[in-house]
Amino acid sequence: MQFWPRVRAARPYPRIRNQLVPQEARLGGFAGYKAGMTHLQIVDNRPNAMTKGEVISIPVTIIECPPIKVASVRLYTVSSNGLKLSKEIFGKVDKQLGRKLTVAKKEVSAAAVDLDSVVDVRVNVYTQPWLSGVEKHKPELFELSVGGKTIAERIAFAQQLLGKEVAVKDVLKEGQQVDVFGVTVGKGYQGPVKRFGLHLRQHKAEKTKRGPGSLGGWSSPRMWTVAHAGQMGFHSRYERNKLVVKLSENPAEFQMSGGIIHYGRLKSHFIVVKGSVQGEPKRLVRLMPSRLPSTRLPAQAPTIEYASLSSKQGK
Repeated sequence: MQFWPRVRAARPYPRIRNQLVPQEARLGGFAGYKAGMTHLQIVDNRPNAMTKGEVISIPVTIIECPPIKVASVRLYTVSSNGLKLSKEIFGKVDKQLGRKLTVAKKEVSAAAVDLDSVVDVRVNVYTQPWLSGVEKHKPELFELSVGGKTIAERIAFAQQLLGKEVAVKDVLKEGQQVDVFGVTVGKGYQGPVKRFGLHLRQHKAEKTKRGPGSLGGWSSPRMWTVAHAGQMGFHSRYERNKLVVKLSENPAEFQMSGGIIHYGRLKSHFIVVKGSVQGEPKRLVRLMPSRLPSTRLPAQAPTIEYASLSSKQGK
């Protein structure tokens, strides 16, 4: 009942409904394409770990993060139904963005905007998958928050980024904890045993062994609290406090022998996070600085002693 309704996500990459606004002038998040997993041997630098100072092995996920581009600045005002888009200032964009939306031909200057009525500033950014190993031409488009102390400072900073590239090093850094937003692997229509982990019933209990059981008149299919069959996977979820172990602009540093399975070779900037990340390879995941960082994780990235870059196909 923690996740309801368990329906398919509206699109293959997530929407973040509540974004944090940084205090300094920078973007509030980034995005990258999940490449695959490997393992590292690092010097454990967790302050209270029993293996502190020893070399341990950890699983990691490689996320390729080609630079994103700022398409427009969006200014919001307050209305009776919440925030309302007041003005959108477009910059020079790539022709590939025309595959995603109709680009406005007229430009709106910030001088025509009433700053007193603006309560929030965001930017519309789009990815450049043709710079990565995904090899597609239609970009993803989404909003990011803009940091700053005042509305005027946030607008000025956002206008400086119009039509320009933003690298992952401008938003994230090594040793930082991030929240990862993504769409999980889809498993289609599944029964309640696989979907909710129900136990198989005794073969003479009722007419079915894999059903949720009988509660009399309360077991009607209209009761949404009863475990029933339905869609499993392809849900929008987020995982908290993933440690950024490595951030690099040189893809040759983490180039696997024969390429990464189901992905290929790295071609652009990338980050390496500790643990697994939801979703299929080549699927976009969005990254934001952690809302509630864990105090158990160190404030600095650990020293990497060895990185497994051999082929994962068993050859």
